[in-house]
Amino acid sequence: MKILVTGADGQLGRCLQDRLRMTAHDGLALNRSQLDITDRQSVEAAVVRFRPDVIVNAAAYTAVDRAESEPEVARRVNAEAVSYLAEAANKAGALLVQVSTDYVFDGRTTRPYCESDPVNPLNVYGASKLAGEQYAARANRYFIVRAAWLFSEYGNNFLKSMLKLADGRETLQVVADQIGTPTYAGDLAASIIRLAEAEAASGIYHYSGGRACSWFEFSQAIFTGLGKLRPEWRLPRVLPVTAAEYPGVVKRPAYTVLNDAKLWACLPQVTGDWELAIESVMPVLTE
Repeated sequence: MKILVTGADGQLGRCLQDRLRMTAHDGLALNRSQLDITDRQSVEAAVVRFRPDVIVNAAAYTAVDRAESEPEVARRVNAEAVSYLAEAANKAGALLVQVSTDYVFDGRTTRPYCESDPVNPLNVYGASKLAGEQYAARANRYFIVRAAWLFSEYGNNFLKSMLKLADGRETLQVVADQIGTPTYAGDLAASIIRLAEAEAASGIYHYSGGRACSWFEFSQAIFTGLGKLRPEWRLPRVLPVTAAEYPGVVKRPAYTVLNDAKLWACLPQVTGDWELAIESVMPVLTE
């Protein structure tokens, strides 16, 4: 298959490139300077030129807090641009894979969310991604893949932030009342490729990266692993706090664990374990 990847410089885009190199697929990954997805003509030209079988949109506006002050930018990247990709995919007869987020939900539940559960985003970022899903569904063939709490050896993410803060801090406060599922972007990338290969039915799919936890528990796992890897490092003591103790920060859902049974039914060999992924990624980041 010929697979076009947008957002090549982001953490998911880079992981997709890594995984595509392990396959026989013909992949083309374009960064923002090579393809601005908010430019309709540029999108159409890129698709006409490469003639992909699959378009994976890994480009996104992900600054959750900043989106509140620039909603037009978030919507332009996360929603309107997706409409251009859907149009181009239809003209090319290509499958569109739109990567979305757990933030389309309001978190007012205590069980993992299924794909059919009602959506109700609490912030501008979540609303822009939901609008992007609606545009993606205009494609004749599409997958909307929702995932949460992405981390990897690339880009900016929670794991890398914790490693930076580990140096020189006596204590570190981390939110303990928001529950989700950390997801290794490399595992997500591999599953997206396999989903495209499987020619599954169009629709929404949830990807879950392992057991559910809080940000506090996620940080504990990171520092436990770091302590084993670098016993000579002096690590901070992690203290649990509530989201309410961070005044001024945009509202985030309290519980966004995703039920991925539908994806497992299509890809029975799919596995994701963020704890194992941390062990494999941290040596690279602490060299």
